[in-house]
Amino acid sequence: MHLRRSTALALGALLLATPALTACGFNYATDRDYTPAAGVNNRDAKVDVLGAVIVSKQDGSGTFIASLSNNDQEHEATVDSLAGAEGNTIQVGDFSAITIPPGGLVNLADKGGVPVSGDFKAGEFVPVTLSFGDGERVVMKVPVVLDEGIYDGLDTSTPSGTPSGSPSASPTE
Repeated sequence: MHLRRSTALALGALLLATPALTACGFNYATDRDYTPAAGVNNRDAKVDVLGAVIVSKQDGSGTFIASLSNNDQEHEATVDSLAGAEGNTIQVGDFSAITIPPGGLVNLADKGGVPVSGDFKAGEFVPVTLSFGDGERVVMKVPVVLDEGIYDGLDTSTPSGTPSGSPSASPTE
């Protein structure tokens, strides 16, 4: 009878330990960074590119928006250029180097973003390359989103052929 009791206790302990044993493992989705948003993230370089999108009012023009987080706590970082990638040519409007302080964050939406134009429209992904001052490069496919909802007013680009300050094509009520 003593043998039955120890066998029953061992089976009971194994039954209770089963949920804990089946949870063992690595690289679960809940262990990885994930931000549910339209923008894309890239954490491959010393500067994280977060929430990158091209906000667009009309086909062929838009504004590149992203947050840039410098992971180096001692040295500033710079974004020296923004260009098309993978054979895709985008034209970049007014662009000057973007400086990110040590351990700091720069939100391009707060600075008006970077105007871009090319062969793209809302719903597409545009291959973009960001080049940093230390020689690192990040290539990412950035979604084109409409200038509405949370992105309302973020497209500061002037569509090609439309003079700045000209009236919009939509009727007023």
